[in-house]
Amino acid sequence: MLNHKGSKTIETDRLILRQYRSTDAELMFRNWASDREVTKFLTWNAHRSISDTEAIINLWVSEYNELSRYNWIIVLKETGEPIGSIDVCHIHANIDAAEIGYCIGKAHWGKGIMTEAFKAVIKYLFEEIGFNQVRAAHAVKNPASGKVMEKCGLALDGTFRQFFRATSGELLDISYRSILREDYFADKEKSCNDVQDVV
Repeated sequence: MLNHKGSKTIETDRLILRQYRSTDAELMFRNWASDREVTKFLTWNAHRSISDTEAIINLWVSEYNELSRYNWIIVLKETGEPIGSIDVCHIHANIDAAEIGYCIGKAHWGKGIMTEAFKAVIKYLFEEIGFNQVRAAHAVKNPASGKVMEKCGLALDGTFRQFFRATSGELLDISYRSILREDYFADKEKSCNDVQDVV
């Protein structure tokens, strides 16, 4: 059974994942939400004005009283600025699975930041909430997102052809990946044993 705890603050070496605040709108709009290149393969269009960003943040903030809502803004410790987002976009309650969505500002692509954030969320969802599966999907034309999932231990489940219509209108092939609870803990145990062997 899932033990929902909501969007608690998560800290990693470089990042703080926390709840959104109304004061985040300006930086969210500037750092990623208004960039069409960032949103090219996402389910939502780039924001046209800061009022779009304010509206969605106000909605998300109002949802935080629901403990089954998991939605974090990603803050870079070095600057204190929000640079992206990661959330559970859907819970498949019948199989205790959490589906993840994420995006990050273009200035921070290729630095391992999203991998760091995603790994922290996976840890939280398995160890604190008790999910049995964490899954995510990416457009085949967006292999960088698939690389993030691979680095986080998600195995390829399958690819669906022309399964998603992008905001541009193009029909895209979508790959689904997942990691099971048993695999996560097996990998964690192996890592601990490897460290002990080295010592």
